[in-house]
Amino acid sequence: MGVILQQEEDNMRVLRVAGILKKSEFDAVIKPEAEQWGLQTRVRLLVLAEGFQGWEKSEEWGDISFFLKYGDRIDRIAIVADQKWETEMLIFAAAGLRRAPVKFFPLRQIGSARVWLREKV
Repeated sequence: MGVILQQEEDNMRVLRVAGILKKSEFDAVIKPEAEQWGLQTRVRLLVLAEGFQGWEKSEEWGDISFFLKYGDRIDRIAIVADQKWETEMLIFAAAGLRRAPVKFFPLRQIGSARVWLREKV
């Protein structure tokens, strides 16, 4: 499957990832979406990683241009994945390096992740 991005209500986006995440697939989905965001757009992102197996080995992951250009338009990021991916997923989402709070939830807590995303920042 790779990567699928779905728009939901209230500027919520669901990014579904499975298998090995490839930089080319990630960019093909996320960049066209972000290019549509206006300067005032604020997005809340739910990353749902079911069947996730890690990242493709590639130096391209070091490209932070997306983060620099669009990072301030993301208000919150909730990551839902197998517990074994917690540290790597938080690093991937630049938790602690961005203004937006980033929080990890185990797979069984997708409902809690959605509630947290809807809370006021």
